[in-house]
Amino acid sequence: MDRREFVRMGLAVGGAAAVTPVHAVPKALQGGLLDTGVREQQQLMSSNKLTSHALTSQYLARIGKIDKSGPRINAIIELNPEALKIAREMDRERMARKVRGPLHGIPVLLKDNIATADRMSTTAGSLALDGVRAARDAHVVARLREAGAVILGKTNLSEWANMRSTHSVSGWSGRGGLTRNPYALDRNCSGSSSGSAAAITASLATLAVGTETDGSIVSPASICGLVGIKPTIGLVSRSGIIPIAASQDTAGPMARSVTDAALMLAVLAGPDPLDPVTQQGTHDTDYAKALDRNALRGKRLGVARNFFGSSDELDDAIEKALLVLQGQGAVLVDVQVPNTDKYGDTETAVLLHEFKPGLADYLKDYAPGAPIRNMADLIAFNRRHADKELRYFGQEHLEQSQAKAGLDSPDYQAALANNHRYARDEGIDKVMKEYGLDALVAPTGGPAWLTDFVNGDHYGGSFSSPAAVAGYPHITVPAGHVHGLPVGLSFVGGPYTESALIGMAYAYEQATHLRRAPTFPASIPLKVR
Repeated sequence: MDRREFVRMGLAVGGAAAVTPVHAVPKALQGGLLDTGVREQQQLMSSNKLTSHALTSQYLARIGKIDKSGPRINAIIELNPEALKIAREMDRERMARKVRGPLHGIPVLLKDNIATADRMSTTAGSLALDGVRAARDAHVVARLREAGAVILGKTNLSEWANMRSTHSVSGWSGRGGLTRNPYALDRNCSGSSSGSAAAITASLATLAVGTETDGSIVSPASICGLVGIKPTIGLVSRSGIIPIAASQDTAGPMARSVTDAALMLAVLAGPDPLDPVTQQGTHDTDYAKALDRNALRGKRLGVARNFFGSSDELDDAIEKALLVLQGQGAVLVDVQVPNTDKYGDTETAVLLHEFKPGLADYLKDYAPGAPIRNMADLIAFNRRHADKELRYFGQEHLEQSQAKAGLDSPDYQAALANNHRYARDEGIDKVMKEYGLDALVAPTGGPAWLTDFVNGDHYGGSFSSPAAVAGYPHITVPAGHVHGLPVGLSFVGGPYTESALIGMAYAYEQATHLRRAPTFPASIPLKVR
Protein backbone atom coordinates (compact mmCIF):
# COMPACT_ATOMS: atom_id res chain seq x y z
CA MET A 1 0.00 0.00 0.00
CA ASP A 2 1.64 3.26 -1.07
CA ARG A 3 1.47 6.55 0.86
CA ARG A 4 -1.29 8.13 -1.24
CA GLU A 5 -3.52 5.06 -0.89
CA PHE A 6 -2.91 5.04 2.87
CA VAL A 7 -3.85 8.71 3.26
CA ARG A 8 -7.02 8.28 1.16
CA MET A 9 -8.01 5.27 3.25
CA GLY A 10 -7.30 7.16 6.46
CA LEU A 11 -9.46 10.12 5.49
CA ALA A 12 -12.31 7.87 4.42
CA VAL A 13 -12.30 5.94 7.67
CA GLY A 14 -11.96 9.11 9.73
CA GLY A 15 -14.75 10.87 7.88
CA ALA A 16 -17.17 8.06 8.68
CA ALA A 17 -16.26 8.01 12.37
CA ALA A 18 -15.81 11.68 13.16
CA VAL A 19 -18.30 13.83 15.04
CA THR A 20 -19.20 17.09 13.29
CA PRO A 21 -17.16 19.88 14.92
CA VAL A 22 -18.42 23.29 15.98
CA HIS A 23 -16.45 24.89 13.17
CA ALA A 24 -15.15 23.21 10.05
CA VAL A 25 -11.65 21.93 10.65
CA PRO A 26 -9.20 22.81 7.86
CA LYS A 27 -8.29 19.69 5.94
CA ALA A 28 -4.65 20.06 6.92
CA LEU A 29 -5.64 19.74 10.58
CA GLN A 30 -8.16 16.91 10.33
CA GLY A 31 -7.31 13.71 12.17
CA GLY A 32 -9.03 11.25 9.83
CA LEU A 33 -7.90 7.71 10.58
CA LEU A 34 -5.78 9.04 13.44
CA ASP A 35 -8.89 10.17 15.33
CA THR A 36 -10.34 6.65 15.40
CA GLY A 37 -9.98 4.29 18.33
CA VAL A 38 -8.27 1.08 19.30
CA ARG A 39 -10.88 -1.30 17.94
CA GLU A 40 -11.15 0.47 14.58
CA GLN A 41 -7.40 0.55 14.15
CA GLN A 42 -7.09 -3.10 15.19
CA GLN A 43 -9.76 -4.10 12.69
CA LEU A 44 -7.86 -2.38 9.88
CA MET A 45 -4.60 -4.05 10.91
CA SER A 46 -6.19 -7.49 11.26
CA SER A 47 -7.68 -7.19 7.76
CA ASN A 48 -4.29 -6.18 6.29
CA LYS A 49 -5.51 -2.69 5.39
CA LEU A 50 -3.14 -1.00 7.82
CA THR A 51 0.17 -1.70 9.53
CA SER A 52 1.42 -0.47 12.86
CA HIS A 53 4.43 0.99 11.06
CA ALA A 54 2.17 3.01 8.75
CA LEU A 55 -0.06 4.12 11.63
CA THR A 56 2.94 5.18 13.72
CA SER A 57 4.42 7.01 10.72
CA GLN A 58 1.19 8.92 10.24
CA TYR A 59 1.09 9.98 13.89
CA LEU A 60 4.71 11.13 13.68
CA ALA A 61 3.86 13.15 10.57
CA ARG A 62 0.88 14.71 12.33
CA ILE A 63 3.03 15.63 15.32
CA GLY A 64 5.30 17.50 12.92
CA LYS A 65 2.32 19.24 11.34
CA ILE A 66 0.24 20.08 14.42
CA ASP A 67 2.56 20.01 17.41
CA LYS A 68 5.84 21.39 16.11
CA SER A 69 4.43 23.67 13.38
CA GLY A 70 1.01 24.98 12.41
CA PRO A 71 -0.93 25.52 15.66
CA ARG A 72 2.18 24.47 17.64
CA ILE A 73 0.31 23.06 20.61
CA ASN A 74 3.60 21.77 22.07
CA ALA A 75 2.18 18.64 23.69
CA ILE A 76 5.17 16.40 22.96
CA ILE A 77 8.35 16.88 25.00
CA GLU A 78 10.32 14.06 23.31
CA LEU A 79 9.76 11.47 20.59
CA ASN A 80 10.91 7.88 20.90
CA PRO A 81 13.62 7.27 18.26
CA GLU A 82 12.77 3.56 18.43
CA ALA A 83 9.02 3.96 17.79
CA LEU A 84 9.12 2.84 14.15
CA LYS A 85 11.38 -0.07 15.02
CA ILE A 86 8.92 -1.24 17.68
CA ALA A 87 6.00 -0.84 15.24
CA ARG A 88 7.81 -2.87 12.60
CA GLU A 89 8.42 -5.66 15.12
CA MET A 90 4.74 -5.68 16.10
CA ASP A 91 3.88 -6.02 12.40
CA ARG A 92 6.22 -8.99 12.11
CA GLU A 93 4.55 -10.64 15.08
CA ARG A 94 1.12 -10.03 13.57
CA MET A 95 2.25 -11.61 10.29
CA ALA A 96 3.36 -14.61 12.35
CA ARG A 97 -0.15 -14.69 13.85
CA LYS A 98 1.04 -13.60 17.25
CA VAL A 99 -1.22 -10.79 18.48
CA ARG A 100 -0.63 -9.92 22.11
CA GLY A 101 -3.96 -8.21 22.74
CA PRO A 102 -6.05 -5.11 21.97
CA LEU A 103 -3.07 -2.73 22.20
CA HIS A 104 -0.83 -4.71 19.83
CA GLY A 105 0.77 -2.16 17.50
CA ILE A 106 -1.18 0.78 18.95
CA PRO A 107 0.81 4.04 19.41
CA VAL A 108 0.80 5.30 23.01
CA LEU A 109 2.22 8.46 24.59
CA LEU A 110 3.52 8.64 28.16
CA LYS A 111 3.61 11.60 30.51
CA ASP A 112 7.21 12.60 31.11
CA ASN A 113 7.25 11.55 34.75
CA ILE A 114 6.99 7.85 33.80
CA ALA A 115 10.33 6.05 33.56
CA THR A 116 11.35 4.36 30.32
CA ALA A 117 14.57 2.38 30.04
CA ASP A 118 15.26 3.47 26.48
CA ARG A 119 16.84 6.38 24.63
CA MET A 120 14.34 8.92 26.03
CA SER A 121 14.82 10.98 29.17
CA THR A 122 12.43 10.95 32.13
CA THR A 123 12.42 14.43 33.66
CA ALA A 124 9.06 15.57 35.08
CA GLY A 125 9.68 18.59 32.86
CA SER A 126 12.70 19.71 34.89
CA LEU A 127 16.01 20.76 33.39
CA ALA A 128 17.63 19.13 36.42
CA LEU A 129 16.90 15.73 34.82
CA ASP A 130 17.32 16.70 31.18
CA GLY A 131 19.20 13.89 29.44
CA VAL A 132 18.85 11.50 32.37
CA ARG A 133 17.74 8.05 31.26
CA ALA A 134 15.95 5.72 33.64
CA ALA A 135 17.66 2.59 34.89
CA ARG A 136 14.57 0.49 34.13
CA ASP A 137 10.99 0.79 32.93
CA ALA A 138 8.18 1.84 35.20
CA HIS A 139 5.86 -1.10 35.86
CA VAL A 140 3.10 0.43 33.69
CA VAL A 141 5.58 0.79 30.82
CA ALA A 142 6.66 -2.83 31.13
CA ARG A 143 3.00 -3.86 30.96
CA LEU A 144 2.40 -1.70 27.88
CA ARG A 145 5.42 -3.17 26.13
CA GLU A 146 4.29 -6.69 27.00
CA ALA A 147 0.87 -5.87 25.55
CA GLY A 148 2.47 -4.84 22.25
CA ALA A 149 1.93 -1.08 22.51
CA VAL A 150 4.22 1.21 20.54
CA ILE A 151 5.72 3.79 22.90
CA LEU A 152 5.60 6.84 20.64
CA GLY A 153 7.10 9.43 22.96
CA LYS A 154 6.71 11.52 26.10
CA THR A 155 4.29 14.36 26.74
CA ASN A 156 4.90 17.71 28.36
CA LEU A 157 3.43 18.38 31.81
CA SER A 158 3.21 20.93 34.56
CA GLU A 159 6.73 20.70 35.96
CA TRP A 160 7.04 18.25 38.89
CA ALA A 161 3.39 17.38 38.26
CA ASN A 162 2.36 20.89 39.38
CA MET A 163 3.89 20.51 42.84
CA ARG A 164 6.45 23.26 42.48
CA SER A 165 4.81 26.64 43.08
CA THR A 166 1.73 28.14 44.71
CA HIS A 167 1.38 30.41 41.63
CA SER A 168 2.21 28.01 38.84
CA VAL A 169 0.98 28.00 35.25
CA SER A 170 -0.35 24.56 34.36
CA GLY A 171 1.15 22.95 31.30
CA TRP A 172 4.49 24.78 31.60
CA SER A 173 7.81 23.14 32.35
CA GLY A 174 11.36 24.39 32.20
CA ARG A 175 12.30 21.64 29.77
CA GLY A 176 9.16 21.55 27.65
CA GLY A 177 7.78 25.10 27.64
CA LEU A 178 4.02 25.70 27.49
CA THR A 179 1.43 23.28 26.13
CA ARG A 180 -1.48 25.11 24.48
CA ASN A 181 -5.13 24.08 24.38
CA PRO A 182 -6.25 22.80 20.94
CA TYR A 183 -9.74 24.25 21.52
CA ALA A 184 -8.33 27.78 21.95
CA LEU A 185 -4.60 28.29 21.78
CA ASP A 186 -4.58 31.15 24.30
CA ARG A 187 -6.23 28.93 26.94
CA ASN A 188 -4.82 26.43 29.37
CA CYS A 189 -5.04 22.63 29.29
CA SER A 190 -5.05 22.41 33.10
CA GLY A 191 -2.49 20.25 34.84
CA SER A 192 -0.53 18.33 35.33
CA SER A 193 -1.18 15.85 32.49
CA SER A 194 -1.51 18.77 30.10
CA GLY A 195 0.51 17.33 27.24
CA SER A 196 -1.20 13.95 27.41
CA ALA A 197 -4.61 15.63 27.16
CA ALA A 198 -3.68 18.02 24.36
CA ALA A 199 -1.96 15.26 22.38
CA ILE A 200 -4.88 12.85 22.43
CA THR A 201 -7.58 15.39 21.68
CA ALA A 202 -5.42 16.63 18.77
CA SER A 203 -5.03 13.02 17.50
CA LEU A 204 -1.26 12.81 17.96
CA ALA A 205 -1.57 9.20 19.21
CA THR A 206 -4.32 6.70 19.91
CA LEU A 207 -3.85 6.67 23.69
CA ALA A 208 -1.90 8.39 26.46
CA VAL A 209 -1.02 7.69 30.05
CA GLY A 210 -1.46 10.50 32.55
CA THR A 211 -0.85 10.62 36.28
CA GLU A 212 -2.91 12.15 39.06
CA THR A 213 -2.43 13.17 42.65
CA ASP A 214 -5.48 15.45 42.75
CA GLY A 215 -7.14 16.32 39.45
CA SER A 216 -4.20 15.86 37.11
CA ILE A 217 -5.94 13.27 34.92
CA VAL A 218 -9.60 14.24 35.21
CA SER A 219 -9.16 18.02 34.97
CA PRO A 220 -7.11 18.15 31.72
CA ALA A 221 -9.25 15.34 30.29
CA SER A 222 -12.42 17.34 30.99
CA ILE A 223 -10.96 20.59 29.65
CA CYS A 224 -9.72 18.85 26.49
CA GLY A 225 -12.92 16.91 25.75
CA LEU A 226 -11.56 13.48 26.67
CA VAL A 227 -12.30 10.47 28.82
CA GLY A 228 -9.94 10.20 31.77
CA ILE A 229 -9.82 7.50 34.43
CA LYS A 230 -8.20 8.08 37.82
CA PRO A 231 -8.09 4.54 39.28
CA THR A 232 -8.33 3.35 42.86
CA ILE A 233 -4.99 3.67 44.64
CA GLY A 234 -3.55 0.16 44.44
CA LEU A 235 -5.05 -0.87 41.10
CA VAL A 236 -2.13 0.48 39.03
CA SER A 237 1.50 0.30 40.16
CA ARG A 238 3.29 3.51 41.07
CA SER A 239 6.82 2.10 40.79
CA GLY A 240 8.95 4.01 38.31
CA ILE A 241 6.74 7.10 38.31
CA ILE A 242 8.31 10.29 39.65
CA PRO A 243 6.17 10.84 42.75
CA ILE A 244 4.45 13.52 44.69
CA ALA A 245 2.66 11.44 47.30
CA ALA A 246 2.30 7.67 47.46
CA SER A 247 -0.98 8.00 49.34
CA GLN A 248 -2.65 9.69 46.35
CA ASP A 249 -0.49 9.16 43.22
CA THR A 250 -1.69 6.94 40.39
CA ALA A 251 -1.32 6.58 36.65
CA GLY A 252 -4.37 6.24 34.43
CA PRO A 253 -5.60 6.32 30.82
CA MET A 254 -6.56 9.36 28.77
CA ALA A 255 -8.48 8.61 25.58
CA ARG A 256 -11.04 9.83 23.09
CA SER A 257 -13.61 7.22 24.16
CA VAL A 258 -14.62 5.17 27.16
CA THR A 259 -13.85 2.01 25.18
CA ASP A 260 -10.26 3.06 24.56
CA ALA A 261 -9.78 4.11 28.17
CA ALA A 262 -11.17 0.78 29.41
CA LEU A 263 -8.91 -1.24 27.12
CA MET A 264 -5.86 0.68 28.29
CA LEU A 265 -6.78 0.42 31.97
CA ALA A 266 -6.98 -3.35 31.59
CA VAL A 267 -3.32 -3.31 30.54
CA LEU A 268 -2.11 -0.83 33.15
CA ALA A 269 -3.79 -2.56 36.09
CA GLY A 270 -2.06 -5.40 37.86
CA PRO A 271 0.08 -6.42 40.84
CA ASP A 272 3.69 -5.32 41.15
CA PRO A 273 6.10 -6.77 43.76
CA LEU A 274 7.74 -3.35 43.97
CA ASP A 275 4.47 -1.69 44.97
CA PRO A 276 2.93 -3.74 47.80
CA VAL A 277 -0.37 -1.87 47.79
CA THR A 278 -1.11 -3.41 44.36
CA GLN A 279 -1.02 -6.90 45.89
CA GLN A 280 -3.86 -6.35 48.35
CA GLY A 281 -6.42 -8.70 46.87
CA THR A 282 -7.36 -9.66 43.33
CA HIS A 283 -9.59 -7.60 41.06
CA ASP A 284 -11.33 -8.38 37.77
CA THR A 285 -9.62 -6.13 35.24
CA ASP A 286 -11.44 -7.28 32.11
CA TYR A 287 -13.00 -3.86 31.68
CA ALA A 288 -14.21 -4.59 28.16
CA LYS A 289 -16.98 -6.64 29.79
CA ALA A 290 -18.25 -3.46 31.45
CA LEU A 291 -19.00 -1.69 28.16
CA ASP A 292 -22.78 -2.04 28.37
CA ARG A 293 -25.18 0.50 26.82
CA ASN A 294 -27.75 -0.41 29.47
CA ALA A 295 -25.41 -0.02 32.43
CA LEU A 296 -27.28 3.03 33.80
CA ARG A 297 -30.59 1.24 34.08
CA GLY A 298 -31.69 1.11 37.72
CA LYS A 299 -28.51 2.75 39.05
CA ARG A 300 -28.88 5.18 41.95
CA LEU A 301 -26.69 8.21 41.35
CA GLY A 302 -26.03 10.88 43.94
CA VAL A 303 -25.92 14.32 42.34
CA ALA A 304 -23.29 16.12 44.42
CA ARG A 305 -25.00 19.50 44.58
CA ASN A 306 -22.25 21.10 46.65
CA PHE A 307 -20.05 20.90 43.54
CA PHE A 308 -22.44 22.92 41.38
CA GLY A 309 -22.68 26.70 41.26
CA SER A 310 -19.31 27.79 39.85
CA SER A 311 -21.08 29.11 36.71
CA ASP A 312 -24.59 29.10 35.27
CA GLU A 313 -23.37 27.89 31.88
CA LEU A 314 -21.55 24.91 33.37
CA ASP A 315 -24.55 24.02 35.52
CA ASP A 316 -26.81 24.19 32.46
CA ALA A 317 -24.57 21.73 30.59
CA ILE A 318 -24.55 19.29 33.49
CA GLU A 319 -28.31 19.58 34.04
CA LYS A 320 -28.72 18.41 30.44
CA ALA A 321 -26.39 15.51 31.23
CA LEU A 322 -28.54 14.60 34.24
CA LEU A 323 -31.61 14.41 32.00
CA VAL A 324 -29.72 11.94 29.80
CA LEU A 325 -28.86 9.83 32.84
CA GLN A 326 -32.52 9.74 33.82
CA GLY A 327 -33.51 8.90 30.26
CA GLN A 328 -31.14 5.92 30.42
CA GLY A 329 -32.91 4.60 33.50
CA ALA A 330 -30.82 6.03 36.34
CA VAL A 331 -32.43 7.22 39.56
CA LEU A 332 -31.03 10.60 40.61
CA VAL A 333 -30.81 11.69 44.23
CA ASP A 334 -29.64 15.17 45.22
CA VAL A 335 -26.95 14.89 47.90
CA GLN A 336 -24.23 16.87 49.61
CA VAL A 337 -20.85 15.17 49.89
CA PRO A 338 -20.05 15.84 53.56
CA ASN A 339 -16.92 17.22 55.20
CA THR A 340 -15.19 18.35 52.03
CA ASP A 341 -13.99 21.44 53.91
CA LYS A 342 -12.11 19.40 56.51
CA TYR A 343 -9.12 18.15 54.52
CA GLY A 344 -7.95 21.02 52.31
CA ASP A 345 -4.99 22.06 54.46
CA THR A 346 -4.20 18.54 55.64
CA GLU A 347 -4.18 17.23 52.06
CA THR A 348 -1.49 19.77 51.20
CA ALA A 349 0.42 18.84 54.36
CA VAL A 350 0.41 15.15 53.43
CA LEU A 351 1.62 15.86 49.89
CA LEU A 352 4.44 18.06 51.17
CA HIS A 353 5.52 15.44 53.72
CA GLU A 354 5.54 12.58 51.20
CA PHE A 355 7.14 14.45 48.29
CA LYS A 356 10.66 14.79 49.76
CA PRO A 357 11.31 11.12 50.66
CA GLY A 358 9.45 9.88 47.58
CA LEU A 359 11.62 11.95 45.25
CA ALA A 360 14.83 10.78 46.92
CA ASP A 361 13.75 7.14 46.59
CA TYR A 362 12.90 7.56 42.91
CA LEU A 363 16.24 9.23 42.12
CA LYS A 364 18.16 6.49 43.93
CA ASP A 365 16.32 3.59 42.25
CA TYR A 366 15.61 4.91 38.75
CA ALA A 367 18.04 7.77 38.10
CA PRO A 368 21.34 6.89 39.82
CA GLY A 369 23.29 9.02 37.36
CA ALA A 370 21.23 12.17 37.86
CA PRO A 371 22.98 15.39 38.93
CA ILE A 372 20.51 15.78 41.80
CA ARG A 373 19.98 13.24 44.58
CA ASN A 374 17.26 14.82 46.71
CA MET A 375 14.95 17.78 47.23
CA ALA A 376 17.70 20.03 48.55
CA ASP A 377 19.75 19.41 45.40
CA LEU A 378 16.74 20.22 43.22
CA ILE A 379 16.07 23.50 45.03
CA ALA A 380 19.72 24.47 44.64
CA PHE A 381 19.71 23.53 40.93
CA ASN A 382 16.69 25.75 40.30
CA ARG A 383 18.36 28.67 42.07
CA ARG A 384 21.48 28.24 39.94
CA HIS A 385 19.35 28.13 36.79
CA ALA A 386 16.75 30.68 37.87
CA ASP A 387 16.78 32.40 34.46
CA LYS A 388 15.28 29.26 32.92
CA GLU A 389 13.51 27.49 35.77
CA LEU A 390 12.22 30.34 37.94
CA ARG A 391 11.51 33.02 35.38
CA TYR A 392 7.70 32.77 35.62
CA PHE A 393 7.05 31.46 39.13
CA GLY A 394 8.89 30.13 42.15
CA GLN A 395 9.42 26.84 43.96
CA GLU A 396 7.50 27.39 47.18
CA HIS A 397 6.20 23.83 47.35
CA LEU A 398 9.67 22.37 46.97
CA GLU A 399 10.97 24.56 49.77
CA GLN A 400 7.99 23.74 52.00
CA SER A 401 8.48 20.02 51.37
CA GLN A 402 12.17 20.27 52.22
CA ALA A 403 11.24 21.84 55.57
CA LYS A 404 8.87 19.01 56.56
CA ALA A 405 9.75 16.33 59.08
CA GLY A 406 9.81 12.61 58.21
CA LEU A 407 6.87 10.27 57.70
CA ASP A 408 7.09 9.16 61.31
CA SER A 409 6.20 12.65 62.54
CA PRO A 410 2.95 13.06 64.52
CA ASP A 411 1.90 15.95 62.27
CA TYR A 412 2.06 13.77 59.16
CA GLN A 413 0.32 10.81 60.76
CA ALA A 414 -2.48 13.04 62.08
CA ALA A 415 -2.97 14.76 58.72
CA LEU A 416 -3.16 11.45 56.83
CA ALA A 417 -5.66 10.00 59.33
CA ASN A 418 -7.74 13.17 59.07
CA ASN A 419 -7.81 12.93 55.27
CA HIS A 420 -8.95 9.30 55.26
CA ARG A 421 -11.55 9.92 57.94
CA TYR A 422 -13.25 12.83 56.21
CA ALA A 423 -12.77 11.79 52.57
CA ARG A 424 -13.63 8.11 53.10
CA ASP A 425 -15.53 7.12 56.26
CA GLU A 426 -17.28 10.44 56.83
CA GLY A 427 -17.25 11.53 53.22
CA ILE A 428 -17.85 9.39 50.12
CA ASP A 429 -18.56 6.19 52.07
CA LYS A 430 -21.05 7.94 54.33
CA VAL A 431 -23.15 9.58 51.63
CA MET A 432 -23.18 6.50 49.40
CA LYS A 433 -24.26 4.23 52.25
CA GLU A 434 -26.88 6.67 53.55
CA TYR A 435 -28.61 6.99 50.18
CA GLY A 436 -27.85 3.53 48.77
CA LEU A 437 -25.88 4.95 45.85
CA ASP A 438 -24.00 3.24 43.07
CA ALA A 439 -21.96 6.36 42.24
CA LEU A 440 -21.71 10.11 42.68
CA VAL A 441 -21.98 12.47 39.71
CA ALA A 442 -21.04 16.15 39.35
CA PRO A 443 -19.37 18.54 36.92
CA THR A 444 -15.69 17.63 36.69
CA GLY A 445 -14.75 21.29 36.59
CA GLY A 446 -15.12 24.46 34.57
CA PRO A 447 -13.97 25.23 31.03
CA ALA A 448 -10.40 26.17 30.14
CA TRP A 449 -9.11 29.49 31.46
CA LEU A 450 -6.82 31.97 29.71
CA THR A 451 -3.17 31.17 30.32
CA ASP A 452 -1.77 33.93 32.53
CA PHE A 453 1.91 34.06 33.48
CA VAL A 454 1.30 37.13 35.65
CA ASN A 455 -1.36 35.75 37.99
CA GLY A 456 -0.98 32.00 37.50
CA ASP A 457 -3.84 29.54 37.10
CA HIS A 458 -7.49 30.53 37.41
CA TYR A 459 -9.15 27.31 38.51
CA GLY A 460 -12.94 27.26 38.71
CA GLY A 461 -14.88 24.62 40.58
CA SER A 462 -13.50 21.10 40.73
CA PHE A 463 -14.82 17.70 41.81
CA SER A 464 -11.41 16.04 41.94
CA SER A 465 -10.47 16.23 45.63
CA PRO A 466 -12.96 13.84 47.31
CA ALA A 467 -11.92 10.84 45.19
CA ALA A 468 -8.26 11.90 45.12
CA VAL A 469 -7.92 12.22 48.88
CA ALA A 470 -9.95 9.04 49.50
CA GLY A 471 -7.95 7.12 46.88
CA TYR A 472 -11.17 6.12 45.08
CA PRO A 473 -11.86 5.84 41.33
CA HIS A 474 -13.02 8.79 39.26
CA ILE A 475 -14.00 8.88 35.57
CA THR A 476 -14.76 11.98 33.49
CA VAL A 477 -16.65 11.89 30.18
CA PRO A 478 -17.34 14.74 27.71
CA ALA A 479 -20.60 16.47 28.71
CA GLY A 480 -20.91 19.35 26.26
CA HIS A 481 -19.41 22.77 25.84
CA VAL A 482 -19.41 26.19 27.46
CA HIS A 483 -18.63 28.97 24.96
CA GLY A 484 -17.31 26.23 22.68
CA LEU A 485 -14.94 24.87 25.34
CA PRO A 486 -15.36 21.26 26.55
CA VAL A 487 -16.60 20.35 30.01
CA GLY A 488 -16.92 16.91 31.60
CA LEU A 489 -19.31 14.86 33.72
CA SER A 490 -17.72 12.92 36.59
CA PHE A 491 -18.59 9.49 37.97
CA VAL A 492 -17.06 8.63 41.36
CA GLY A 493 -17.48 5.39 43.31
CA GLY A 494 -16.08 3.33 46.13
CA PRO A 495 -12.76 1.49 45.97
CA TYR A 496 -12.25 -0.91 43.05
CA THR A 497 -15.60 -0.04 41.41
CA GLU A 498 -13.91 0.77 38.09
CA SER A 499 -16.02 -1.76 36.16
CA ALA A 500 -19.30 -0.29 37.36
CA LEU A 501 -18.16 3.28 36.69
CA ILE A 502 -16.88 2.38 33.23
CA GLY A 503 -20.25 0.83 32.42
CA MET A 504 -22.15 3.92 33.52
CA ALA A 505 -19.76 6.27 31.74
CA TYR A 506 -20.03 4.18 28.56
CA ALA A 507 -23.83 4.18 28.62
CA TYR A 508 -23.83 7.97 29.02
CA GLU A 509 -21.25 8.43 26.26
CA GLN A 510 -23.18 6.23 23.82
CA ALA A 511 -26.37 8.17 24.50
CA THR A 512 -24.72 11.54 23.83
CA HIS A 513 -21.54 11.40 21.71
CA LEU A 514 -20.64 14.94 22.77
CA ARG A 515 -16.94 14.93 21.99
CA ARG A 516 -16.00 17.26 19.15
CA ALA A 517 -12.62 17.44 17.48
CA PRO A 518 -10.70 20.66 18.21
CA THR A 519 -10.34 23.33 15.54
CA PHE A 520 -7.17 25.03 16.88
CA PRO A 521 -8.46 28.63 16.90
CA ALA A 522 -6.15 31.30 18.30
CA SER A 523 -8.96 32.31 20.67
CA ILE A 524 -12.72 31.90 20.97
CA PRO A 525 -15.46 34.47 20.37
CA LEU A 526 -17.48 34.97 23.55
CA LYS A 527 -21.25 34.93 23.24
CA VAL A 528 -23.01 37.96 24.68
CA ARG A 529 -25.70 36.85 27.11
